[in-house]
Amino acid sequence: MFTRSLVLNQAVIAIVGPTASGKSAMSMRFARTAKKYGRTVEIISMDSALVYKGMDIGTAKPSISEMTEVIHHGIDIANPEDPYSAAKFAKDAKQWIQAIRERGNLPIIVGGTMLYWRALAHGLSDMPTASPEIRAALELQATEQGWHAIHAELAKVDPETAARLEKNDAQRVQRALEIYLQSGKPMSAWLKEEPKETGRGDSDSPLHLRLLSIEPSDRSVLHERIAQRFEIMMSQGFLDEMRQLRANSKLNPDLPSMRAVGYRQAWQYLDGIIDLQELKDQSIAATRQLAKRQLTWLRGMHDREIFDPLLESEMDRCEQVCLAHYQLQ
Repeated sequence: MFTRSLVLNQAVIAIVGPTASGKSAMSMRFARTAKKYGRTVEIISMDSALVYKGMDIGTAKPSISEMTEVIHHGIDIANPEDPYSAAKFAKDAKQWIQAIRERGNLPIIVGGTMLYWRALAHGLSDMPTASPEIRAALELQATEQGWHAIHAELAKVDPETAARLEKNDAQRVQRALEIYLQSGKPMSAWLKEEPKETGRGDSDSPLHLRLLSIEPSDRSVLHERIAQRFEIMMSQGFLDEMRQLRANSKLNPDLPSMRAVGYRQAWQYLDGIIDLQELKDQSIAATRQLAKRQLTWLRGMHDREIFDPLLESEMDRCEQVCLAHYQLQ
């Protein structure tokens, strides 16, 4: 039986990378290989959209057969009207890891929500919570001047954060400027701030992760994968899924779940704000922007081990690293 302190001190493999890079496929591949060695892998999803029930097609959620074959944690654990936070993920993930290891199984974390990674690996600084007044004022200013102007204002006070955000990424630009206006300190400074350890127990302590990053060497291939995946989602009934979600009177387009890439654009389409072609173009563009932000995060992680999914030899090497890490060779 593993003790709690031992569990939290052991490095855990985390397969990260931009959206559509092949992270989930690699985790399933490793789980199947580990089974040949008589070991059971349990996957912890590190994805801020997969936590929500009913959001299956638009999030490329693992199939029922995959979740039957390999136990997944962090999927379908929240209603879309109930926001789920990075802090909650960090707490839940540590509990899942402890339980997995106490069962004698192998945990592996898979996903691309990098704020969740930060919360788990480093803890979170005490950034200011949302201010409805400041948020409303920024939205009014954006209506009058456009989000490009808000982005330019952010660049004056927090150039580091502005550099990694797209000018039309309203949600993140707004949040970053809101933090500065509330605290007088830029978001980039908050993110670099070391979490306070005083009085913290194991459940609040950072967790040691070994990062295996799946990063395509050819960005155009990643863009093509993103476009193909969106077409598949549409053919699988993504708009029908969105209609079912909108039938929930508790949902609105400002909730974190409905601001997810694809869902935000689908809501606008069903409201008649954009047409079908605009839905497609804007969703694909937003997903590519998400991938760009994820890669920006990853480039700042100098301890990550990089694998190119466009080369089968690199995927073989990634699998071998996982096997060696868990001493299955």
